[in-house]
Amino acid sequence: MAEAQTSEDRKKDTREKIALGGLIVKAGLRYESRTLLLGLLMDAKSRLSGNEVERARLMGIGVEAFGGDA
Repeated sequence: MAEAQTSEDRKKDTREKIALGGLIVKAGLRYESRTLLLGLLMDAKSRLSGNEVERARLMGIGVEAFGGDA
């Protein structure tokens, strides 16, 4: 049973990683270096820390990019 759960966990993790990669593609960053992408994400994380105005602004951009289907 533990083996089945581990397999399910791995599948879930893989699906999540694929979805996150899809976001990179959707943002038009497919051909950027991994180091740049990591830097962008780390900078965003620090900017969002306790900044609800910035969080709301970026959420608005994301909602628009998804066509309202977030």
